[in-house]
Amino acid sequence: MIDKTAEKLLQGLNILIVDGNHYMRKLTRTMLMNMGAKSVIEAADGLAGLEQIRLNDPDVMFLDWDMPLLDGLEVMHIVRSPGVFPRPNLPIIMLTYRAERSSVIQAIRAGVHEFLIKPTSPKALRDRLTSIAVKPRPMIKIGDCYIPEPRRPAPGFDLSATA
Repeated sequence: MIDKTAEKLLQGLNILIVDGNHYMRKLTRTMLMNMGAKSVIEAADGLAGLEQIRLNDPDVMFLDWDMPLLDGLEVMHIVRSPGVFPRPNLPIIMLTYRAERSSVIQAIRAGVHEFLIKPTSPKALRDRLTSIAVKPRPMIKIGDCYIPEPRRPAPGFDLSATA
């Protein structure tokens, strides 16, 4: 059961869902609203997602990988550009069908805070969101990567290696 402090934090978040699939946006929105989220904004593609970041200043973004116009990694590259994009530290949860280890590594290198495989459960969604809201990680630069500070170093994991 989620504690009251975390519940209050989740209720106060301004959340952006960027997903090319209308049904998945609605499903994610419903799960978030059932958790008590009051402010949920949607965008149907990467370009619209970037515009929503500029217009609505969300606290967290759920981002799909496979979308029209700009895909999730292209959006990540733009957002994680300190000095160029207005919100380079925006917490981002990648929500995708891509379950391969190489995709997870690419997403981490791109700077996502959390990674969820579709279809996801309300519990997994809440856990990732709570982890961002309750224990935020500062952004750091490692080589060319602007990423959330790793929770702990993974043995043999090298961000600078190519996938």
